[in-house]
Amino acid sequence: MVPLNSVLQGKIVKIVKIEAGRGLYQKLNSMGILPGDIIKVVNTTGGPIVVSKGGMRLALGRAMSCKILVEEIN
Repeated sequence: MVPLNSVLQGKIVKIVKIEAGRGLYQKLNSMGILPGDIIKVVNTTGGPIVVSKGGMRLALGRAMSCKILVEEIN
């Protein structure tokens, strides 16, 4: 498992664990980011990490993305 912010652009990953307090966990949950989800890392250059899931694009702050642990699918 690696933090989401260390994954290269274009990779498809599975969310394994979210290491966050209740507030951040609820925020991610409301955005549709949950353990077990498959997401694609769209952009990692500067600013927030952009991921896509089910046709949606979501921007996650770097501090937030380092608490999301993932494993590569491809």
